[in-house]
Amino acid sequence: MMLSWKQLFLLSFIGSLRGDVTLQGPVFIREPSNSIFPVDSEEKKITLNCEAKGNPSPHYRWQLNGSDINLSMEYRYKLNGGNLVVINPNRNRDTGTYQCFASNSLGTVVSKEAKLQFAYLENFKTQMRSTVSVREGQGVVLLCGPPPHSGELSYAWIFNEYPSFVQEDSRRFVSQETGHLYIAKVEPSDVGNYTCVVTSTVTNNRVLGSPTPLVLRTDGVMGEYEPKIEVQFPESLPAAKGSTVKLECFALGNPVPQINWRRSDGLPFSGKIKMKKSNGMLEIPNFQQEDAGLYECIAENSRGKNVARGRLTYYAKPHWVQMIKDVEAAVEDNLYWECRASGKPKPSYRWLKNGDGLVVEERIQLENGALSIADLNVNDSGMYQCIAENKHGLVYSSAELKVVASAPDFSKNPMKKLIQVQIGSLVIFDCKPKASPKAHCSWKKGDEILQSSERITILKDGGLQIANVTKLDVGTYTCLAENLFGKASSSTNLLVTEPTRITLAPSNMDVSVGESVILPCQVQHDPLLDIVFTWYFNGAITDFKKDGSHFEKVGGSSSGDLMIRNIQLKHSGKYVCMVHTEVDTVSSAAELIVRGSPGPPESVKVDEITDTTAQLSWKEGTDNHSPVTSYVVQARTPFSVGWQIVTTVPDIIDGKTFTATVVDLNPWVEYEFRVVANNKIGGGEPSLPSEKVRTEEAVPEVPPSEVSGGGGSRSELVITWDPVPEELQNGEGFGYVVAFRPLGITTWIQTVVTSPDTPRYVFRNESILSFSPYEVKVGVYNNKGEGPFSPVTTVFSAEEEPTVAPSHVLANSLSSSIIEVSWDAIPWKMSSGRLLGYEIRYWNNGGKEDSSSRIKVMGNETSARLQGLQSNLVYYTAVRAYNSAGMGPFSATVNATTKKMPPSQPPGNIVWNATESKVLINWEQVKAMDNESEVTGYKVFYRTSSQNNMNILNTNRTSAELLLPINEDYIIEVKASTDGGDGTSSEQIRIPRITNMDARGSSSTVWNAYPFLSSCITILPIFLLKTLW
Repeated sequence: MMLSWKQLFLLSFIGSLRGDVTLQGPVFIREPSNSIFPVDSEEKKITLNCEAKGNPSPHYRWQLNGSDINLSMEYRYKLNGGNLVVINPNRNRDTGTYQCFASNSLGTVVSKEAKLQFAYLENFKTQMRSTVSVREGQGVVLLCGPPPHSGELSYAWIFNEYPSFVQEDSRRFVSQETGHLYIAKVEPSDVGNYTCVVTSTVTNNRVLGSPTPLVLRTDGVMGEYEPKIEVQFPESLPAAKGSTVKLECFALGNPVPQINWRRSDGLPFSGKIKMKKSNGMLEIPNFQQEDAGLYECIAENSRGKNVARGRLTYYAKPHWVQMIKDVEAAVEDNLYWECRASGKPKPSYRWLKNGDGLVVEERIQLENGALSIADLNVNDSGMYQCIAENKHGLVYSSAELKVVASAPDFSKNPMKKLIQVQIGSLVIFDCKPKASPKAHCSWKKGDEILQSSERITILKDGGLQIANVTKLDVGTYTCLAENLFGKASSSTNLLVTEPTRITLAPSNMDVSVGESVILPCQVQHDPLLDIVFTWYFNGAITDFKKDGSHFEKVGGSSSGDLMIRNIQLKHSGKYVCMVHTEVDTVSSAAELIVRGSPGPPESVKVDEITDTTAQLSWKEGTDNHSPVTSYVVQARTPFSVGWQIVTTVPDIIDGKTFTATVVDLNPWVEYEFRVVANNKIGGGEPSLPSEKVRTEEAVPEVPPSEVSGGGGSRSELVITWDPVPEELQNGEGFGYVVAFRPLGITTWIQTVVTSPDTPRYVFRNESILSFSPYEVKVGVYNNKGEGPFSPVTTVFSAEEEPTVAPSHVLANSLSSSIIEVSWDAIPWKMSSGRLLGYEIRYWNNGGKEDSSSRIKVMGNETSARLQGLQSNLVYYTAVRAYNSAGMGPFSATVNATTKKMPPSQPPGNIVWNATESKVLINWEQVKAMDNESEVTGYKVFYRTSSQNNMNILNTNRTSAELLLPINEDYIIEVKASTDGGDGTSSEQIRIPRITNMDARGSSSTVWNAYPFLSSCITILPIFLLKTLW
């Protein structure tokens, strides 16, 4: 079909606009959905959603039951965007099917249908219900008869008064289909008033019918009779895919019938099917096609049975398998659009264009959901919708058809400015302008028109192909494109280069872990081309930043050598050097074998275990390209420090042996084993540990060590030893056999100690003499038998504690904080044991004897000093002897009073005069306070600057004279002497070495006049000249 020139001009104009603005037909974002509106709702409006996107922005209109809604005339409707708002909805006028239409300049689409329904529930009529009179044992049906309503209902029954509802069981059933109450067999307790309660599941409104009285007849009891099915499902019931199907079945009868279900085809019920209401309801959730079929309800009692049957048929609303998508096509092209949907029954199809049914004509054909349009023109543009429908529903699929027409245009797909190829290759020039209809393409080189030849081919898609390119093919190539709307051209330059060749390629290498190697990759290439070297390792590109610690690219501009430092096992593999230019790519590969110490052996297990041996086996691990030469077995126990190499048979395990026997193990010890492989590179990683195993039990072989004893209380023999470690106990039930006898006696006394951790045994007997020698030995045993004894050793029984108190105890105060205590040693015989020493107890007159302090002196000491005491305070003390058996009696208590504390005032105003050989020192007298000891004299502490220890000069005067040292400083301090000790020290003064024969100073001036000297000089002896009286 030929287009008019007006159409062609308009089409070209639209095409130019589309270069700047993207136009789009309407596409739904939200569509209306089915709604149920409660009639008595407090809401006074309902909104049906409709929103579409598009450019230009869509505008909207609505239809109700196929007729347009006049929004300008109907005040009860208004648009909010595309949403339709129904104000004060009315069930008589607004009930129906709604559709939204969205339109712009490119077309119209129609939404899916949405049904608006109104839910209501009216009241029951107020008329009284007749009394139902039945015999006891008879079945009865009480009718509900719901009032006028719309929307789904649920039913319940009240017995006599609210809230006493009828409880459903095998005898009573409320049908949610009819609302009736069914009582299979009436009993006297059923007599009463019954009220039907109807509830709207949409509005939750509830209404109650009039009560129905139920009474018993007095003319007898109903006899037994076979079941009569009163509630049953339809003979044919369609069920939607994915829905929940509920089948009801209930029967009257005496005795009360039992309800059971089955499929007529004999197939078992699937696990999802549930029985409810004492089997009165069968529920099938998520209904699928395999659930369809003939179902049977069997009601049975002792008088007979009855069967109800019904068929569930499967249906599915249409759902899309293939939807249509937007298409842009050129004028005069052909269109084939297919949509496919599944459903049951099989869907049928119809098409809309811009919201109206598509008219079939010679160019436009519809077949099984497929739309074909021949010889497209601009009038075919628009919005199309494929509708798939069956009697259960319908679905829409929308798409836009754009029929375009334009002159050739290279702006969106220009040709490359430069194409580089190597001599002898094949080159293809693409020419793909945007054009509608498709453009006719021709080629020229420079000004020369090209024709197809042996090497040159003009391709069907408009491209140009040149085979076996030479240097003569270099030049500018232009593609000329033309259609009935115009012409356009685009050019590219062809550059022909020499091929790239690798002149030094990497070669296969064999290296050891830790070495460094260089894989060469050097090339010869066309100087006009830039080259890029890329290395691949086992197919992955090498990242020199990430792996910089091992990989480095080295060499000049024509070299891409790869250096690998500190090679590891993981670097084994294939290395490929890839050389890229703008024209070609060449590569060369090499295998690198890295040999390393072996990997860990695998599957180490213990095949057999005895008390001292273990048979091991394992599988070889990776040899890391160097054969395994030997294996070493290691073991670990809870008592070992880490893993230890163990003795095996064979002693040396070669690399082809995968079993060994471990020997010299300890019985009854839990072991783990692992294996280490060795090759000429070194030892590898150890295997994973075997499972823990315990060696078998054996008689113990090691007796306890360090058997000794002694001490304890009177009439005791204490025997001690170091317990045998658990790893040497050799089995369960481990203990000790303790044997002892008096020295010179042949018969052993034995006893058993059952605890393996016990380190001692105490034998008590009044016949034991103190400090008597005994021969002692300790043996071992376990559940397997007795082991050896330790060597015999001599142990003395407990000593006798001292019985005599020390005599002539004296206490003498030495100072304000020290009292010396002395005593006479107690008489002692060696046969009584060893006297360890004395204990001195002391306390002051403000303390308590029970909380006294104590000190001990060892051996034969007969005096002790009590230090750190308080001044001018009475202290009491007593002494007693002790040995390993205990303490003796205390001596009589004695006391002493500590001296007053020494003066706190230091000697002051120290003045010194130096002559040629003497130093004369003077100071002020120290006066003691009332609570301080009287001054009895003074002590002058002096040393030269080279000495560490002080010399002491005692005097009862306030002056002293010292020999002058040669070439050294004097360091002097003075303290007052008292019975309570030395007083506070004066300020330390320094008398410098004398350079002037007459010098003097004082404590207040010496430090400033003569700073301390740090130089060292020879130490000369200092001699006391005389004391000045």
